[in-house]
Amino acid sequence: CKILRCNSEYVAATLNLRGSNRNVAYCNALRSYSHCTRKTARTCRGDLAYHSAVHGIEDLMIQNNCSKEGPTSPPRPRPPAPNHQGFESLDICNYEKSFLYKHGQPPSYQHCAAFGDPHIRTFHDDFHTCRVEGSWPLLDNDYLFVQATSSPVAKGSNATVTSKLTIIFKNMKECIDQKVYQAEIDSLPAAFEDGSVNGGERPGGSSLAIRERSPGRHVEIRAEYIGTTIAVRQAGRQLSFSIRAAEEVARAFTEEQDLQLCVGGCPRSQRISRSECCRGRVAAETARALCREMLPVEDVYFQSCVFDVVTSGDANFTMAAHGALEDARVFLPNTEKLHIFQ
Repeated sequence: CKILRCNSEYVAATLNLRGSNRNVAYCNALRSYSHCTRKTARTCRGDLAYHSAVHGIEDLMIQNNCSKEGPTSPPRPRPPAPNHQGFESLDICNYEKSFLYKHGQPPSYQHCAAFGDPHIRTFHDDFHTCRVEGSWPLLDNDYLFVQATSSPVAKGSNATVTSKLTIIFKNMKECIDQKVYQAEIDSLPAAFEDGSVNGGERPGGSSLAIRERSPGRHVEIRAEYIGTTIAVRQAGRQLSFSIRAAEEVARAFTEEQDLQLCVGGCPRSQRISRSECCRGRVAAETARALCREMLPVEDVYFQSCVFDVVTSGDANFTMAAHGALEDARVFLPNTEKLHIFQ
């Protein structure tokens, strides 16, 4: 029963009636209303709203001396049906543009990173060094799932490094098919698992794209449809992950999805104190000198670098901390938060 559509068309036709021919236009609107109710008569027989509309129209026509026959109001123009060009003009798959259109201001962004031992910089700028051996979710929300797999940095070591990253971009209406990206040490592909380099055949498929910034060393994935950019790097024998995500996207999860290292950091039982670093394979002063070359500011990136070089004996870890700092420089919405001091 479509009586509500008849009601709304009548209201729209009589909303702004003024002037000398107001009565003529009012009668036209009532005749249109009557015509519309007659068309719905069969499907609306048992509907109270329909019966009250029919009686109401009769009363109003008598009160306003309207004849039953005569001209009617012109029909309201229908909105155009959406088409594929429409998707592009609406920018449905450009998060930044559609957010600006809806809210009148650009979205807020958050940054998270996992690198080295692994060290986690959360969306809330907390900083933890973690033990976390095995597979742990960095992110698990309505749009993204990111899992890092860690293994010991050296035999008998307490410290672990990320040896594998799995990133799932979840299926999203007009924009993308579900896409999976997987990186392992010495295998940093510039394509998704199915061999594609974008979001597929949908109208907004190009709103997800992957490109190689440095062969075998640095891959960047841009997901415009959710206002998110991800960097995956390899430095020495470890992988690192950095993300800049729209705040709305980062927060799109339920209470059940509570274990996300990017949101809550490492569980307490998995945290390592960086002051434990000074019983390792390289003297602390040597490690500090190596790290200072790449990281002149003695912030948490510098401390993490010293910790990693001491525990692993591998000078390549200076590159891991430097890469994470460079990503933060690009991704952080507020550059005052770039350096964290603990």
